[in-house]
Amino acid sequence: MPPRSEDPRRDATGSRRGSSRGSEPREPGLGGISDARAYTPRGRTVREGGGAEQRRTPRSTRSGDPFRPALQVLDGGRTGRGGQRDTAGDGGRTGRRATAAGGRAGVVRTVSPRPVREPFDDEEDAPPPRRRSQPRRPAAQPRRPVRKPRRPPRLGDPRRRLRLGTLLALTLFASIGVRLVYLQTVDTPAYADGGLPNRLAVVELPAPRGAILDRNGEPLAHSVEARYVFADPTRVKDRFATARALSPLLGVPASDLAEKMRERTLPGTDTPLQFVYLARGVEIGTAKQIMALDLAGINTHRDERREVPGGDLAANLIGFVSQDMNGLEGLEAKYDDVLRGQAGKRTYEVGQGDLAAPIPGGYSRTTQPKPGSSLQLTVDRDLQFMTQRILAKQTAAVKGSVGAAVIIEIPSGEVLAQASQPTYDAANPTKVSSPSDRDDAATTFVVDPGSIHKAITFGAALQEGVITPDTAFPVANTVERGGVTFRDTHPVDGRTLSIPGMLAFSSNVGTIEIGERLGKERLFDYQKRFGLGQATGEGMPGEAPGRLLPPDQWSGSAYGSVPIGHSVDATPLQMAAAYAAIANNGTYVQPHLVKETVGADGDRSPAAKPTTRSVLSPANAAALRRMMEAVTTVDGPEGQATGLAAAVPGYRVAGKTGTGLRYDNGKQQPGEVGSFIGMAPAENPRYVVAVFVWSPGGGGGAVAAPAFREMMGFTLRHYRVPPSLTNKSPKFEVFPR
Repeated sequence: MPPRSEDPRRDATGSRRGSSRGSEPREPGLGGISDARAYTPRGRTVREGGGAEQRRTPRSTRSGDPFRPALQVLDGGRTGRGGQRDTAGDGGRTGRRATAAGGRAGVVRTVSPRPVREPFDDEEDAPPPRRRSQPRRPAAQPRRPVRKPRRPPRLGDPRRRLRLGTLLALTLFASIGVRLVYLQTVDTPAYADGGLPNRLAVVELPAPRGAILDRNGEPLAHSVEARYVFADPTRVKDRFATARALSPLLGVPASDLAEKMRERTLPGTDTPLQFVYLARGVEIGTAKQIMALDLAGINTHRDERREVPGGDLAANLIGFVSQDMNGLEGLEAKYDDVLRGQAGKRTYEVGQGDLAAPIPGGYSRTTQPKPGSSLQLTVDRDLQFMTQRILAKQTAAVKGSVGAAVIIEIPSGEVLAQASQPTYDAANPTKVSSPSDRDDAATTFVVDPGSIHKAITFGAALQEGVITPDTAFPVANTVERGGVTFRDTHPVDGRTLSIPGMLAFSSNVGTIEIGERLGKERLFDYQKRFGLGQATGEGMPGEAPGRLLPPDQWSGSAYGSVPIGHSVDATPLQMAAAYAAIANNGTYVQPHLVKETVGADGDRSPAAKPTTRSVLSPANAAALRRMMEAVTTVDGPEGQATGLAAAVPGYRVAGKTGTGLRYDNGKQQPGEVGSFIGMAPAENPRYVVAVFVWSPGGGGGAVAAPAFREMMGFTLRHYRVPPSLTNKSPKFEVFPR
């Protein structure tokens, strides 16, 4: 292709093509580069004018881009990506131009009626096409359809992704936050304590059992620290060798220890037994010796041992406890809830392995132990000791005997001593010949009191005016009631006998006569007033209530037996309390053993006040005491009183002897029960002493009065009671003229 001329081409007017300047007016839309309509393959331009017919493309078909014609020129007149020439003209016609005068061949210019749009051209930027003033001509040839370029795929909007991701993240964190709040507020205790059991240690803080004290605060029974020895049979290497090593220290046969250490399983399971007691209450020094042996499977731990300093001192009152410090008998059982302490414990976090020590600042909770309260009794330790000693000595003279002794203070009703024979060591309660040896005879020994009941009959007759201190009447040797003959042991052959004489000689016939004058209803009423037929409530467990025969159940013989103390069941304590009413100017005071309760902090709580009631008037009580002195003083040619052996030198004594029967589970036992109950000084009684001795072969009466004399004498001296003015003792006329 020949090179283009360097000079710019000019139109007929001589102006430079493509210039927008010129002196002549131009048709709008012509001139310059914008006047080009089509290009030859060589790049030549077909101009309008110069005798050549020119077809112009309406202005409305131009692209909105002012530089597109220029780009078409540079492209050699081709449009589109394929480089094909445009063949469609205005209205489908092809414009032609005549050959120029210079001999040039004319070039046909093809102008597209609508510019071809690039794929990324903005359709909104193209101006709307202008309307033609004349209709288009029919196309010379079929129009080729223009392919609409494919729309490029729409890319995702990153802002939507960001919003969606943010929403999901916020939802996740909100869920976690709600769960954390729930765990911190609702389930906090459960999760906080979930791992504690694996790192907690629990140490028991023992609470000692309260002591049992006498009236002066001296211990009768108390607890001391000790050790228990136990074995783990699964760890014991040689149980026989281990038993031989422990036997001399524990005082248990080696065969028994070896049997305890034998491997076995828990009953009903396959779990091996890993704990067995070998001994309880072992002294601390002995436990240290056992640990020094370093025996496999053997260990010790803190324990408590009940100690009774006096051995058998008041053992029948105190009772004993189990190895677990639970009261089983006596006061230990009755007041177990008072004496027993409440163990505490300390729970704290510890490390693991070699760091098994409390964690500073870790979980720690301590429940302080509550030691048991102590029980202070009304019993005097020294007097209790002497009472037991005297009773044991006197009963030893009578084989197979059972004895009971009670000492009551006037006017308080406090029991100063309460002894039983046989007795036992409360520290070793199993070392007895019979379980009955541990019974408190004063409250469980049921007897028909015999002649000591006569004081109740005479007191009721005085109070009801049936008799006076000066009453006297003839007394036969025997009397028959209901087919039963009652006779006196000191017959007077029908002589007139005074009331003091009837008491001194213990006349059954005279007492039966007074009982008939009194009447069975009034006698029964006074029996109850004196405390018979019901437990005293002294404080001992298992106290027998005794039994009275109601008047509507009296048989013919009951008119003879009841006034003299038969057909009546009573305990030594009940009879002692009845005599204490006579000594206390006719006022009955409930006998009691417990003085007060002493808390672990030293706070003292007095026991409930005893029940009191009036039985006799003070005058009648004093008259009865004076007449009862005849029992220990009458000694003349007419005879001797039954209670001379009970007289205490230097003191006036009022009392009564008795011979009765013993009943066990409602059955009469062989032998007899000898008894004596008295008070001193008789002019102003301070103490009442009751002694009962039963022997299968008899003879109890022979030892009861001497035992009383010794007990009362020691009591008066122990409490430094001044001697009586014996020169003022009454002189009794037994057989008034």
